[in-house]
Amino acid sequence: MTNPAPSPELTAALRAILDGRWAATRDTVRAQIEDGNVVPKTGLSLDEYRELMLGQMKDMVPLGFPADGFRVEHGGTGDVGAAVTAIETLGYGDLSLMVKAGVQWGLFGGAVENLGTRYHHDRYVKGLIELDVLGCFAMTETGHGSNVQELETTATYLPETGEFEIHSPTSSARKDYIGGAGAHARYASVFAQLITGGPGEEPKGRGVHCFVVPIRDENGADLPGVTTSDCGYKGGLPGVDNGRIVFDHVRIPRAELLNRYAEVAEDGTYSSPIESDSKRFFTMLGTLIRGRVTVGAAAGAAGRLGITLATKYALVRRQFDAPGGAGELLLLDYRTHQRRLLPLVARAYAFAIAQNELTAELHELQSGDPDAVDPAYAREIEGKAAGIKAGHTRLASDAISAAREACGGAGYLSENRLPLLRGDIDVFTTFEGDNLVLTQLVAKEQLTAYASDVQGLDAVGWVRFVANMAKDVVLEKTAARQVVQTLLDDSDEDTEESELTHPGTQLRLLRNRENHLLRTAADRMRRAKDPDEDPLAVFTETQDHLIKVGDAHIERIVLESFVDVITDVKDRQTRDALKLMRNLYVYSLLERDLGWYLMHRHVSVERAKAIRRGVNELCGKARPIAESLVDAFGVPAAALDVPMLDPANSVSVR
Repeated sequence: MTNPAPSPELTAALRAILDGRWAATRDTVRAQIEDGNVVPKTGLSLDEYRELMLGQMKDMVPLGFPADGFRVEHGGTGDVGAAVTAIETLGYGDLSLMVKAGVQWGLFGGAVENLGTRYHHDRYVKGLIELDVLGCFAMTETGHGSNVQELETTATYLPETGEFEIHSPTSSARKDYIGGAGAHARYASVFAQLITGGPGEEPKGRGVHCFVVPIRDENGADLPGVTTSDCGYKGGLPGVDNGRIVFDHVRIPRAELLNRYAEVAEDGTYSSPIESDSKRFFTMLGTLIRGRVTVGAAAGAAGRLGITLATKYALVRRQFDAPGGAGELLLLDYRTHQRRLLPLVARAYAFAIAQNELTAELHELQSGDPDAVDPAYAREIEGKAAGIKAGHTRLASDAISAAREACGGAGYLSENRLPLLRGDIDVFTTFEGDNLVLTQLVAKEQLTAYASDVQGLDAVGWVRFVANMAKDVVLEKTAARQVVQTLLDDSDEDTEESELTHPGTQLRLLRNRENHLLRTAADRMRRAKDPDEDPLAVFTETQDHLIKVGDAHIERIVLESFVDVITDVKDRQTRDALKLMRNLYVYSLLERDLGWYLMHRHVSVERAKAIRRGVNELCGKARPIAESLVDAFGVPAAALDVPMLDPANSVSVR
């Protein structure tokens, strides 16, 4: 069959929407990938690869992106959105560079800027932007990863010398998997349990705080009391020097406490503008969400690269004769292959648009006066960042694995990049927050809406609350976007009676699922208040339900972003293509969870059959514009320069 030529006009229009507000930044990074051939490499030793990445980081400095991530008064340009977008777009190139750059400027630099004060900004920011100060982010420990509040490393204040003593008291307190600690970092932002007491006061724990600790001298040798080691070969990311750090009573000056949220006076007296240890801890972590946002964004770019490689291969590779002897069919002409790839293209569109919105919200949050931030809004962005990170990295992992399989033997060759990409992306579902933990966090955030209303309710009051208030909570959040409320008003309350392609019907179906799951999860969690119930057992038994709540919430907010963007598109061809992607996103979600919808009678058997047929029909409609759809991702040519996409290498092409 003839492969339709891609439409340059459609591709350009879709790319403009996907590139969004910081399109110029994306183009600059694309040029860097192209000019520097910044793509995964084979045949290099670990040391060679790491030095190559450090050199490519240095090439980024004059482009301005490192400075974009820091406030003007600290020596940067203050363009947070550009900084996030630049690191995201590196996902089209080499993820080793993305991670190494993210650790230096996003994590280490972010800790110094957001948790430090003027002394730290003056002392470190200029150097870390220009790579004169190489750092790492030493949070995770061998014994404690996600549970940061229980870290074991200690920072004990010694008033007689005016120093903190950083110490690893147990083997499980070793800082582990730390990017940069294996070779290049000279400093670490170390998260540790602060121990101090004022005059006449017994020293005691004050919770987790962050300190800047030198770990190597200018020649790269460990400083006294510091022992670093190399994690060596990993499943991917060979250019990232992950390492371990152990501290043996290492002394640092009192000034190296990053003291925006807490201070230790010369005599050991502790003070903080936030009284609660727990609230202070979460406030500190909340300022560091840029890393989480960036990881989700870069994973999304890598996922789009994988989908593009597989889709383009399916447009040159032929296999098996067509009925009637007209020659072999292209892989993408098979409905099964379309189903394999095109719903992933649709999900990539949906999440890319939601990611753009999150980046813009983060930019506004972190570009204004940090002391004037609305805590409720900041918490909302933190929850959204957790959800999008979990959903986007999961999509990337699924998409790259599906792309590898869809390319058969060619997809298994390193020269065609997909195996390297799969190895590199694998850990993205784990770092900057394990996806299951983050999804559970998203669900818990939804449940907090109940907290004040639920306290003290008897059984009858609880039933009334569940029946009424929960719906209002979800409705209130949904109605925050006027366009969403308008579409809901324009659709039939009974989803069986309205068109499934109507965005209002789609929003209602996803909202109804989230609402149902939220109410039933709350009802199950309520049992923990019963004195005859073991709260831990109740929580454990409810975890699967919480994950379902989190997933439903993520998918719903992503759809809302997608719907919102389409509303502003005037060009009919572009609008139709985006609607097609939105419909395929929703239909594939409904099909994947069809058992739940049927079991809870949110759809009829007939509608369930229509959903399955609809996925096929939508894949068929997307087939003629498939190349334009993936070209709109704007993957640089260097990243697509692989042997399997050369028609001369496609064995059965005629």
